[in-house]
Amino acid sequence: MIEIKDLTKIYKLSNKKKAELKTKDSEKVAVDGVSLEAHPGEIYGLLGPNGAGKTTTLRCVATLLKPTKGEISVCGFDTVKEGKQVRDKICFLTNEIKLDPHFSASYMFDFFGGLHGIDNETLSKRKEDFFKRFDIMDFKDKKIEDLSTGMKQKAAIAVSLVHDPEVIIFDEPTNGLDIITARVVTDFLRELRDSGKTIIVSTHIMSEAQKLCDRIGMIIDGRKVAEGTLSELLAEESAEDLEDAFFKVYKRVKGEDKIS
Repeated sequence: MIEIKDLTKIYKLSNKKKAELKTKDSEKVAVDGVSLEAHPGEIYGLLGPNGAGKTTTLRCVATLLKPTKGEISVCGFDTVKEGKQVRDKICFLTNEIKLDPHFSASYMFDFFGGLHGIDNETLSKRKEDFFKRFDIMDFKDKKIEDLSTGMKQKAAIAVSLVHDPEVIIFDEPTNGLDIITARVVTDFLRELRDSGKTIIVSTHIMSEAQKLCDRIGMIIDGRKVAEGTLSELLAEESAEDLEDAFFKVYKRVKGEDKIS
């Protein structure tokens, strides 16, 4: 289970960053008082535009960033005070974190399995299961740098799950993937959910969130502005689909009559 209470993350801006962002502000509030819970046996989706604070939130959950304010617990462990215990319970996958390009998928799977203290028999069984499931067998001994984007993503997913984590954290899990590989990933996430895993994903793809997520939290400008099941969100916004609901929320939050 993931519990986030009043999470705030503020970045100090260098002069170079101020120039890039075209601002005179010395700080940027990336996440502003976000609270949410993700439970075992469900897929919780963080939905919002690029720059909304989704990735920052997930990085805080994964112990890669320290919150400026607020608290986060994963399976009862505090992400700041008990980071090691949290990392033992989770996997975190994002397109920005890559497998070492000079090694093979097989080597990386064994390497990270060893880091987690998994015995050879269990490791061998898991590798065979994942590599067959994701159709990795034919390229398992090729260097990561020689693989296609889809192959790299499938290898990264297999490696991230080597220790059979209780909590799955995926940042834009299908971004840049072809439709077939994306379907393999989303189907597997459903299997993990049905096995009792706690799953939280970020996405800006409305159709993906609508089909995949059991509950959805909408984030705009670092704040959670709506939350609920698909049916709850559609009913609350009198919307035909999730995209319609999101844009109604977006317009209301931004105070705009229309989006050009």
